[in-house]
Amino acid sequence: MKKAIHDAHAIHDTGLDRRGFLSIGAAATAGLIAAAAARAPALAATAGKKFKLKYAPTFGAFEAHAGKDPVAQLNFMAEAGFSALLDGEFLNKPQDLQDKLAKEMEKLGITLGGPYCSHTAGGQSLVAGTDKKEDYAKHYKGICEKLKRVNGKWFAVVPGRLVKGLTMEQMTANLIENLKAIMKEVEPTGRIMTLEPLNPRDHPGLFLTRIPQAMEICNAVGSPACKIVNDLYHQQITEGDLIPNIKAAWDYIAHYHLGDTPGRKEPTTGEINYRSIFKHLHERKFDGVLGMEHGKSKGGKEGELALLHAYRWCDAFDTPYKI
Repeated sequence: MKKAIHDAHAIHDTGLDRRGFLSIGAAATAGLIAAAAARAPALAATAGKKFKLKYAPTFGAFEAHAGKDPVAQLNFMAEAGFSALLDGEFLNKPQDLQDKLAKEMEKLGITLGGPYCSHTAGGQSLVAGTDKKEDYAKHYKGICEKLKRVNGKWFAVVPGRLVKGLTMEQMTANLIENLKAIMKEVEPTGRIMTLEPLNPRDHPGLFLTRIPQAMEICNAVGSPACKIVNDLYHQQITEGDLIPNIKAAWDYIAHYHLGDTPGRKEPTTGEINYRSIFKHLHERKFDGVLGMEHGKSKGGKEGELALLHAYRWCDAFDTPYKI
């Protein structure tokens, strides 16, 4: 165990090629898992060193090692170095469970990433019309009250599908007017609504697909409570140019969703250079949540180890390596 911990820290002091890094990462993570299972007191200060950014696993990401109990999973995440959680269904859990998890997360220093709250009052799309804007505002005020109770700050919204018979300009105007009404209720709560563009290949027929499009809408709404969640998997498919788009929309992006492409698995399994992206975010002092909204390339404990290896590798962006 001591050798594994030493090797894990050695990656910050020496240049390694990627294969060498992953070899060391496997030994270090094996030690981490053993210690986590035993809940070793020294883990957080050794093999469980915090990641540089707030990568946020989902419940189930480490179930093979931590078991099904969500509290145990939260503790495992914290011991492994994570400081955030992504749970799109958090507000749909029983309230007593929400409160229990929120209390545990506060104790562990884990930030809640934005739950999904796309369903509006009456089920109408936010781009279809403005006749229900006051109902929408009331609905999202209720979401904010729930978030406040569990120490949540962000919630994610997909505005809706394209509406037959309406032009893009009409739908954009409808969305902006609805969001302005919603912001009158959301902004005073200190919560933040994040609009999520999704790629049209996996999700055909949706209105919001691109980061520049979302940025223009946020700018028109003019509220600090109206931001963007930049899902890098979706945006690599839709438009690429990930870092330039991050730079252009920096003031509007509240948090990120992660996933490599093709396949939507952990970083290093596809074409996105997450190591460079994480370096850019860290250099610009990004302090938001990066939701690990992806699957694993392998099943069981082996897949969970691969997931940890990938994030340790990409998070070590200040370590030189040779291709």
